[in-house]
Amino acid sequence: MNLEQRRQKILIVDDNRQNIEVLMDLFQSEYKIAAAINGERALKIAQSDSPPDLILLDILMPDMSGYELCARLKENEATRGIAVVFVTAVSEVMDEAKGFAQGAVDYITKPFHPPMVKARVKVHLDLKRKQELLEASAFLDPLTEIPNRRRFDEIMDKEWHRALRSNQELSLIYMDVDHFKSYNDTYGHGRGDECLRRVARAIQESLRRAGDFVARWGGEEFAAVLPYTGAAEALQVAGQIKASVDALAIEHEGSDVAPIVTLSMGVATVRPCVEAAEKDLLDAADKALYAAKAQGRNRIQTVEISAS
Repeated sequence: MNLEQRRQKILIVDDNRQNIEVLMDLFQSEYKIAAAINGERALKIAQSDSPPDLILLDILMPDMSGYELCARLKENEATRGIAVVFVTAVSEVMDEAKGFAQGAVDYITKPFHPPMVKARVKVHLDLKRKQELLEASAFLDPLTEIPNRRRFDEIMDKEWHRALRSNQELSLIYMDVDHFKSYNDTYGHGRGDECLRRVARAIQESLRRAGDFVARWGGEEFAAVLPYTGAAEALQVAGQIKASVDALAIEHEGSDVAPIVTLSMGVATVRPCVEAAEKDLLDAADKALYAAKAQGRNRIQTVEISAS
């Protein structure tokens, strides 16, 4: 599901359950809703695998005030981007400057005026979505609409360090569309662009596990990062990718290896250690891809490297 289709989530934090129920009734038809009656529970939800897009946060709560909770959210890189709207009673003394300094985006007063509350929350959620779309576009390849080289570098670095911490294997697949220059020369760049889009989709759909990742490396080259994946399983994934691209049966009269568009693939696997570098895996996959091309293309070449 893309960002435009995803149903946004609101977390309501208030020690008064009646206030929570009022706000839930306002928003549950349009958004996903979560609730917490104290700051510690709110932090757990915010730091979970399904964080909120916006928090409606009561200021006066026992144990941890709304100001304290907001400050802790903004200190954490993982929760910093969550929009916080403070909720306070008209009779309470508000320190708006303090709230905005802590990172809040707005204030809402009790008793609630439903149309106003809904309108202001919608404004902030719309802004949040636009910001996410803007950030996501910086990591997408505009032609194929899969992640780009910049995103690959970020994911590769993250997965390398995670594999190092957990002492797990990490695999990388480099892929190259065989004789793509000849394809463009034969059919034109418009058909070439469509070919790359179809190949990118086929590769992406071949990766079944949530952690697997594919990016357009550049030109007609693609790269897939496979966390917690040994050599045998990585070879199996590469075979699935190759079969999916072959199944597209995209005509390629300019190829001397097959009548259809095919891939050459280099697969490398390593168990990272402190003596090794991320570049070792990148270089190994690149050498495997070069070997696949040198041996006639339209094939998979594997290498399992020792990082010790």
